[in-house]
Amino acid sequence: MLTSFFSKSKPINLSMVIVLLCIFYIGANFTNWENGFGWLELIEKLGGLLLLILSLLVLNFIAKKNELTKRSAYKTLLFALFCISFSSLLRNEPAIISNLCVLFAMRRIISLRSHKFVQKKIFDATFWISIATLYHFWSALFFLIVFFAILNFASNFKNWLVPFVAFMAVFSLTICFHLIAYDQFYTFSDWFQASNFDFTRYGDLELLIPLSIILGLLIWTLFQYFSSIQKASITRRPVLTMIIFSLLVAAAVSLFSPTKNGSELIFFFVPLSIISSNYFDSKKDKILKEIILITLLVMPFVVAFFV
Repeated sequence: MLTSFFSKSKPINLSMVIVLLCIFYIGANFTNWENGFGWLELIEKLGGLLLLILSLLVLNFIAKKNELTKRSAYKTLLFALFCISFSSLLRNEPAIISNLCVLFAMRRIISLRSHKFVQKKIFDATFWISIATLYHFWSALFFLIVFFAILNFASNFKNWLVPFVAFMAVFSLTICFHLIAYDQFYTFSDWFQASNFDFTRYGDLELLIPLSIILGLLIWTLFQYFSSIQKASITRRPVLTMIIFSLLVAAAVSLFSPTKNGSELIFFFVPLSIISSNYFDSKKDKILKEIILITLLVMPFVVAFFV
């Protein structure tokens, strides 16, 4: 059974997930190059693939290190299945880079619960999110998670000032780079991306099918996750709550995103993978979990070949 196979985190499981991700990424990016391609474009696409694989590995590391899920392969499998169900996401390198930076930030934010090197971790997290905003402006909403973490783990006056220092550091470096490389200032208009609230693309079957399945999964697994939070220890509860908060922030990022083609959902897929993985890690509903997992595995193939 599929659930039994992915209930263990072994190299073979992760390898299969990466191979699946590579196949769909190559299919989305390289099948339309009948007239050849430039080497710079090839390097850019291969770089995007490597960063997407790195995102998968960082997610796996964060979940294991902080015990956000059990030691299963569900989180990486689910994240990969969500991503490959949207071909536009696989072609959007800026969104992939921005999401990876947010993942690096989340790694530092969650580690604040150890109460060690607090200011350094806050600086690092803010620094990574600031870089993420250069590729996707609305990822700036993830600054809220930094302040949420400070409130929960390090509510000291000096700690509240650290994010502003980190942001100014990235701001200064960006201006210096633009002055040296382009001989011009980096202005707010270069940084800002206007929101787009036109959701008509979501009515297309290639987006509607995976969106409906993923939202259905979210609603079903969210109840299980709330139950896990209630049963968790006092020290672990704030971290699990932070995943819910990051899910809400990611939904807001998707809402305000300038694109509405599915690529904006990549930020949403990280917390959703963790929440859903907790459901699959539970011992109940074995037959239902098998049906849901088969549906999720079939989903990207249906979208790619039949829609």
